[in-house]
Amino acid sequence: MKQTIHNFTQNPKNDILSGLTVALALVPEAVAFSFVAGVDPLVGLYGAFMMGIVTALFGGRPGMISGATGAMAVVMVHLIKRGNEIGASLAQPVEYLGLQWLFITLLFVGGIQILAGVFRLGKFVRLIPHSVMMGFVNGLAIVIFLSQLNLFKKKVNGSLEWLQGNPLYIMLGLVALTMAIMYFLPKLTKKLPAALIAIIVVASITIFGKVDASTVGSFIEEGGGKGLEGSLPTFQAQIFTLFHTITGHWDLILSTAFILAAVGLIESLMTLNLIDEMTETRGSGNRECVAQGTANILNGLFGGMGGCAMIGQSIINVNSGGRGRLSGVVAAIALLLFVLYGAPVIEQIPIAALVGVMFMVVIGTFAWSSFRILHKIPMADTIVLIAVSAITVWKDLAVAVIAGVIISALVFAWKNATMIRARKRLKEDGTKVYEIWGPLFFGSIQNFNAKFDVKNDPNKIEIDFIESRVNDHSGIEALQNIAKKYINAGKEIKLTHLSPECKLLLLKSNPKFETIIETAIDDPRYHVVTDQLDKEV
Repeated sequence: MKQTIHNFTQNPKNDILSGLTVALALVPEAVAFSFVAGVDPLVGLYGAFMMGIVTALFGGRPGMISGATGAMAVVMVHLIKRGNEIGASLAQPVEYLGLQWLFITLLFVGGIQILAGVFRLGKFVRLIPHSVMMGFVNGLAIVIFLSQLNLFKKKVNGSLEWLQGNPLYIMLGLVALTMAIMYFLPKLTKKLPAALIAIIVVASITIFGKVDASTVGSFIEEGGGKGLEGSLPTFQAQIFTLFHTITGHWDLILSTAFILAAVGLIESLMTLNLIDEMTETRGSGNRECVAQGTANILNGLFGGMGGCAMIGQSIINVNSGGRGRLSGVVAAIALLLFVLYGAPVIEQIPIAALVGVMFMVVIGTFAWSSFRILHKIPMADTIVLIAVSAITVWKDLAVAVIAGVIISALVFAWKNATMIRARKRLKEDGTKVYEIWGPLFFGSIQNFNAKFDVKNDPNKIEIDFIESRVNDHSGIEALQNIAKKYINAGKEIKLTHLSPECKLLLLKSNPKFETIIETAIDDPRYHVVTDQLDKEV
């Protein structure tokens, strides 16, 4: 009970203030990602609320923030566009068909994510190499920075153009002021969240000083929205009509669902891992999978955009002192209250203040130490770090992480493939002993086979695995093949110091191998190794 309360709030004041700060930052992010996905801003805002409240209460760790995200929005847009095209082609067009398809897809997304948690797949995030993590955060910082540059543009005659003259100078000045407050205020006092104070100060200057600056309200209107006081689209299609339009398009919906689920889980679990390192605590990846899935199902049922963990907002929350679940709950509820009751006030917040906050997040997120260590780490890790950063900017976070893990795994396999060794010696009775050192797996089979000279070896052969481990089925096959070669050549062979699981697999594949597996060797080193293997298994 005490631990539950501790996780909910370690410091109520800090959690509440940081939650309010995050809620303010969530508004333009959710609106922007709604435009990317091609849905009404309110769909994104309500989606951010449902994601936020569910994951704050039941997610993998306290202090992490979830909402509508760009990584998932860029996947959704193709589904929504296709659905709208089909809806428009019907004799009686179905309004918002693409959006309804999205809601159905989110049900599958949630189910897939819940299954990932049930089958405990969340633990695999711990296998992500450090070089991939550094590349990930660097790429993320660049993506956040580039996304904020679009806010320095204004729609003119239907197209976006860079701000010029006074509007640009005002925007730059307010951004600089926001960043200065966030940088210097913590040096004076850490009792107040710098991001929230910066937003309040800059908003007060623009409102009471009547400064002509772009605001949240103008940003929504320029994007084609109707403000935060609008209403969700009304769905006029009957269930039968809706499912009738899906016939022949299940492949699109299911494939999109799997991609969305994968993107959401990867980004969420990477965020969890990053916040774990920042706070020196440990969350539960499997619990996060279930919470994310539940939240996406609720979004599908009640008309939200869906989403996943938000790295930028999570960092803002943690840096502002939000370490308990209360901070996430406050952020979600405050966001809902902003939409329902505080729209006139929120719409007056200058975009420049929120851009300044995100620029400080970029500075705090980027792993500046990576520049210092590039020439100190192995070349393979350097390549992985740079590649993941570049792919994150070029494609998206999920593709970058998958590519980084694959590259790292291939490098690891290549290095281990060259580590297999065979020390050779002769016993007094003329038996030739091959003492194998290093892992035997699919990558090292070729080098393993090259160690033996079946034709010229004596009649008695012993292959000793006391310093080796057979790691996969390919290794088992290699052992079988080399044993058959010696047997077919009319020579006697013994396999010694095999691990118990390797013996079992060999005997299951061919019971005749019982005659060549040595099981009664009294060697102190052997007992130590097998005991350790038993513990690992």
